[in-house]
Amino acid sequence: MNAERPVLAVGVVVIDEGRILLIKRGAAIEHGKWAIPGGKVNYGETLRAAAAREVLEETGLEVEVGAVLWVGETFGEGDPPAHHIGLVDFAGRVVGGELGAADDADDARFVELAEARNFDLPSSMQRLLDALQGSEYPS
Repeated sequence: MNAERPVLAVGVVVIDEGRILLIKRGAAIEHGKWAIPGGKVNYGETLRAAAAREVLEETGLEVEVGAVLWVGETFGEGDPPAHHIGLVDFAGRVVGGELGAADDADDARFVELAEARNFDLPSSMQRLLDALQGSEYPS
């Protein structure tokens, strides 16, 4: 991955009755950590379409994707360092499918928002939970 050409990625916050959807990463990057579903945006794909596709591929759930909640930029390890620009979207609601881990996720489950901190999360997820905790997320 070239540091001069960032990868555009999406993450999706899916909240249902005070619970947040988490997946356990099965792929090499952050393997074994819990996070929100997401991944890179394919060429020609809209952000919302990419977000909905990633949730479906990783969890089996179909979602309606709403507003962008957060935009972040990260540089990973390596030479050159991986450069990601990430957008976190809010999934307005689950509209179909059946929950189960798929694609590069080893596990997928809804977790009480207040208990999500007990999972092994990347630091970016901790910041996202800080922002969500005590606030009214979009509906």
